[in-house]
Amino acid sequence: MNAVLAELLTAVALTALATLAGWFAAGERGVGLMALSALGFFFLRQLWLVLRLIQWARCPLGTPTPSASGAWGAVFEALHRRGRLASAESEQATQELDRFRRAAEALPDGVVILDGRRAIEWMNLQAEACLGLKAAVDIGSRITHLLREPEFLAYLDSPDHRGAPLELHTQRNPGRSLQLQAAPFAAGRTLLLVRDVTQLQRLATMRRDFVANVSHELKTPLTVTLGFVETALDALGNTPPQEIAQYLQTAAAQALRMQQLIDDLLTLSSLETDSPPPLEDPIDAGALLTDVHREVLALSAGRHRITLENTGPKGLLGSARELRSAFSNLAGNAVRYTPDSGEIVLRWNAEASGGARFSVRDSGIGIAPQHLPRLTERFYRVDRGRSRDAGGTGLGLAIVKHVLERHQAVLQVESEFGQGSVFSAVFPPHRVQS
Repeated sequence: MNAVLAELLTAVALTALATLAGWFAAGERGVGLMALSALGFFFLRQLWLVLRLIQWARCPLGTPTPSASGAWGAVFEALHRRGRLASAESEQATQELDRFRRAAEALPDGVVILDGRRAIEWMNLQAEACLGLKAAVDIGSRITHLLREPEFLAYLDSPDHRGAPLELHTQRNPGRSLQLQAAPFAAGRTLLLVRDVTQLQRLATMRRDFVANVSHELKTPLTVTLGFVETALDALGNTPPQEIAQYLQTAAAQALRMQQLIDDLLTLSSLETDSPPPLEDPIDAGALLTDVHREVLALSAGRHRITLENTGPKGLLGSARELRSAFSNLAGNAVRYTPDSGEIVLRWNAEASGGARFSVRDSGIGIAPQHLPRLTERFYRVDRGRSRDAGGTGLGLAIVKHVLERHQAVLQVESEFGQGSVFSAVFPPHRVQS
């Protein structure tokens, strides 16, 4: 820039001198000096346009090109077209990059882009959540400095990491099971896909446990039933009829237990599948509670003091069959886990929020705090031996939980070991009919 300016000043001075000399000189010398002055003016104009071009090149992108006539006008117009083309391409590239980032953010899996040094160039929000990282802090850091699990480092170093994905449990996000898949792409970069498979593994474990529990629960009564039937068959010729009848009654009781287990499994399966929501039928709460009270009295057979307190709303909206099953399960559990001569209270009352509450309070054995979070798991029993002796299938509270969820209600449990329990079904206001 300084060199061009110096040349411009020199050209101005020389042109001025040539013009003055040609003005005062006569003859051929005057004509030559005037021609030299014209040539200097032309050279001066070129330097001035070059100076304007350099100044324009130093301006921010998008600054309009200088205007000129002649050949320089064509040059400036060509530069203007090229600038517009470059600006359009840059804008298109920015939009494409923005679309890519929005698409990557919408993916259910985590996406991390690593450069040739394995430094993080970019990652989406799901990757941050899965790996326990923060883009604002960790972009630019090497991922091997952030995730130091040996199996992860070995996976990145292996030449065949495009094969089976890596199952990883990272200390930065304990309790999660991650599935990582690395894929090399342009310019030595690596695309790292991260998927949270914690829930899938939990469901797989639950499925295996469910199959094992069902097999175990059916095997015991089936073995007892077959044993007594075979004993009765072998003893037909030399055993009194009363003893044969006792064998068959025991076998029938075990068969009934298997039938109850299968019925509960079918009920739970229908509740867990994508079945339609419960009907919005009006239910007479008083009649429903009376039926449940009558069932509980029959189940207790006079061994407990059972009372019903009904001060709540007159009706509910929902499925009478499902709610009767839930209420009966809660009341039946109280009978099974309350010693003889114990007290059981069934209560139906209104809530201050406008909803309603069905609660079952017993003076039974109570539940230790460590068992409370798992009570609604299928086949989970606090006392397995006592539950089987009482005729429980281990599915009652799981059924109650699903029925209440379908009615937007919640199950609340209050219990103290050795002091009894209170199980409550709390219904929202829109399910209550006053």
